Amino acid sequence: MSEKLLKRSEVEEKYTWDLTALFQTEEEYESAVEEVQREAAGIEERFKGKLNTAETINQCLDELRVLYEKVIRVGTYSTLAISVDQTDEINQMREARLSNILSVIFSQLSFIESEIIEQDEEIINEAIATSSENKGYLEDIRRKKEHALNPETEKALAALSSVLDAPYLIYERAKLADMDFPAFTVEGKDYPLSFMLFEEVWEFETDREVRHAAFAAFSSKLREYQHTIAAAYQTQVQQEKVMATLRGFDSVFDYLLFEQKVDRELYDRQIDLIVEHLAPHMRRYAGLLQKLYNLEEMTFADLKLPVDTEHEADLSIEEGREYIVEALSILGNDYREMLEKAYAERWVDFVQNVGKSTGAFCSSPYGSHPYILMSWTGKMGDLFTLAHELGHAGHFYLAHQEQNIFDSRPSMYFVEAPSTMNELLLVNYLLEKTDNPGMKRWVLSSIVGRTYYHNFVTHLLEAHYQREVYRIVDEGGSLSAPLLHQLKRETLEKFWGDEVRLNEGAELTWMRQPHYYMGLYPYTYSAGLTIATEVSRRIMNEGEKAVEDWRQVLKAGGTKTPLELARMAGVDISTEKPLLNTIEYIGQLIDEIIRLSDV
Repeated sequence: MSEKLLKRSEVEEKYTWDLTALFQTEEEYESAVEEVQREAAGIEERFKGKLNTAETINQCLDELRVLYEKVIRVGTYSTLAISVDQTDEINQMREARLSNILSVIFSQLSFIESEIIEQDEEIINEAIATSSENKGYLEDIRRKKEHALNPETEKALAALSSVLDAPYLIYERAKLADMDFPAFTVEGKDYPLSFMLFEEVWEFETDREVRHAAFAAFSSKLREYQHTIAAAYQTQVQQEKVMATLRGFDSVFDYLLFEQKVDRELYDRQIDLIVEHLAPHMRRYAGLLQKLYNLEEMTFADLKLPVDTEHEADLSIEEGREYIVEALSILGNDYREMLEKAYAERWVDFVQNVGKSTGAFCSSPYGSHPYILMSWTGKMGDLFTLAHELGHAGHFYLAHQEQNIFDSRPSMYFVEAPSTMNELLLVNYLLEKTDNPGMKRWVLSSIVGRTYYHNFVTHLLEAHYQREVYRIVDEGGSLSAPLLHQLKRETLEKFWGDEVRLNEGAELTWMRQPHYYMGLYPYTYSAGLTIATEVSRRIMNEGEKAVEDWRQVLKAGGTKTPLELARMAGVDISTEKPLLNTIEYIGQLIDEIIRLSDV
């Protein structure tokens, strides 16, 4: 690869998403912003100080549901616009202005939760009994009752929401707008570098000299920003600790897990069992890579090497469409129709350009269709990324049809199950389509080297590191760049042992991830994939019955707890068995890859 990234204005429109499904014009967006301001002020005027009967409470919440849908629409439009070009001044100004407006709106509306919480239990129960639409929202409020602050404090915190979100904004600006990566040179040839190019291309590069040079150059640029990003992260976690204390939680862990509706046991189990039981399997996998590439030593910069390059075919976006549609249509005709619409109506932003957010995500605004951001590199492995994000899209596409805006979103603990499930369905489809041992090895190594590595290794090691950070904060300690580097290095050393040497710069890996600004998010990837692995195997063994159970889970949205949703799908996550089963399954996949590699 020798081309520099294009500017956003230079990319082909057909490979970008179409935001006109949200608003046809900027003027329409501005009109909608004014509308939500008026409606929020109207709700405050009509209901503030009056939420003392079940009837009034439900009248207010009925209006709030409608307003939330409009707020999500304008918020999504602004967020999606800046996510594809953080360098654009218009995008920056729009996002900053809307952030301030929404802070005012949330401050105006904070009285709703505060006044309901202050009511007698009988009134809240009556409101729950008389409105199925507001039941879930009211049950959540009742659950928060013991952790609520006085109304004026809640209003002040809501008004400060944009300020409290500043650490993430600073991180994103530093990463995507300010970090200017110079080209690196190997044997007289210049290679372009950016966050996206490193994570999507150079980490997988089979030429050792190019790969290691890219790693060194990338790490050098990260190091220039270490103190700025450490300060942003320190602010984030200290803010969460303060909130935990203010709301009466025993620890920051309890505070962050409260919203996920799971306890500390599930959180710790996910981290501890994987570090203990998966590490030996992944060290064998690292050893296989070392043999395949005749490396004198295995280093951290070599861990993303593909097992098989021969079958990693080039693939256009159009060619990928058939694989995606056919592989995922097992989930139903309506699911297939959704997939077709995603291509026809430009739900996906495929292109790579300057200032675009790295990685991939799916945004699913209620009342509209989902949007997916990714960076298509032209390799068959991109199918796994797209299948993953379409898992999120399909989840909320179905949930939004069945549930109202209050009930549509499940716990963060469960949210990665549908996405990783789609990656496994893609694997099953690809395996069914080939008798070629080489292709089979490529498919199996893709599921290990991409799906399980990403969710059970990369994100899990983030979670292990993150837990150590919060332990320090919980005990009253503070953070610095050198300490964060040390914690990350210790986490990597614990998992990889002596089998993998950590290059200088491996300790900076914590600087690459936005997940640390989203609470206890990283461990949920492995939690979701544990559920998905068990359900995928059910589908292979039981067929339509397991598929229908899974569809009902997707439609349930946030009406059930993570444990209840998993049980609906036939998985009991109250025990360690599903996780140990999944780790054993990964080990079996690695055994098969080694056998097919014949080394």
